[in-house]
Amino acid sequence: MNVRRTAAASAAVVLPLALLTACGGTGPDDAAGGGDVVLTLAHSYTEDQPQHVCGAQVIKEEAEAADVGITVEVYPNSQLGGDADRIASVQASDVDIDIQGASALAAVYEPAGVVDAVYVFDDAAHLARFFADGSADQLAADFKEASGGVSILGAWSAGARQFTADRPIREPADLDGLRMRFPGSAQYLLNAQALGAEATEVAYEELYLALQQGVVDGQENPLTNIHASNLVEVQEYLSMSDHGQNSNLIVAAPSYDAELDDDQRAALDAAVAAAVERMPGCVDEAEQEILDAWAQEGAVEIVDDVDQEAFAERTDAWFQENLQGDSLVVYEAIRGSAQ
Repeated sequence: MNVRRTAAASAAVVLPLALLTACGGTGPDDAAGGGDVVLTLAHSYTEDQPQHVCGAQVIKEEAEAADVGITVEVYPNSQLGGDADRIASVQASDVDIDIQGASALAAVYEPAGVVDAVYVFDDAAHLARFFADGSADQLAADFKEASGGVSILGAWSAGARQFTADRPIREPADLDGLRMRFPGSAQYLLNAQALGAEATEVAYEELYLALQQGVVDGQENPLTNIHASNLVEVQEYLSMSDHGQNSNLIVAAPSYDAELDDDQRAALDAAVAAAVERMPGCVDEAEQEILDAWAQEGAVEIVDDVDQEAFAERTDAWFQENLQGDSLVVYEAIRGSAQ
């Protein structure tokens, strides 16, 4: 829920946590954390998407309910800047908590982008388990070192990514000759190569028009994004390829270690864990509602016999051959954690 504030109050909540704690007057133990703090939590999603409803809002509610002196102010819709700007703000402790896709975090530590590799995870549960059971500890430690102290508190999938196009895509050969829009990040362009797709970079905000005008023939996104941008209005087929998990990593600024006390860190960790647990059901419900509505309206032809195994075999062979160094280590760690 958004709360109306005076200009002075609004300005106060975007101060770095370190400054807020110092102003709290908690005495000589300030450097060790403690005292009441106001944390800013930012993300780029709309207020009706699962990332906000079951993610950011749950973190806020659970952290505040712990009654350890934490207030969380949520800023959706890229109000505090786009992904690239916000990760820099997190590094500077100007934004305390952020919900970011792994590909955006790769700007800080390139191997983090592998989390967004196509078919690297078997499903959403595999992604959540990788970050919860210790398998991702080395990745988190390396990211923290490279980023100057930014912590990964947890991760969830906001839905599997699917193809839409002006013809059905059932097997890798069906991508031949299609101009497919992929995000412009390095990992997504690698994904296009691994899939055998001809990647065309188009800004997400311009995607509807690009599809309508035939600048591109198709694209790939999770269902909630496809729905939010009404892309089925300009696409004939939705192919349920499940080719990638739309990752969200919950990251915390260096102030998480420097300015929060043990109880506050524990409360924030528990709040993130609660959101991670809530997200799968929330995403499933949202996606089913979307699919049911499209089917009822005849909005798009849904192709549910995609040969996912053929795609997975192709992409695994490509990544094993083309990834190097720490990126290959991360890839193999994820695949090794599959059940």
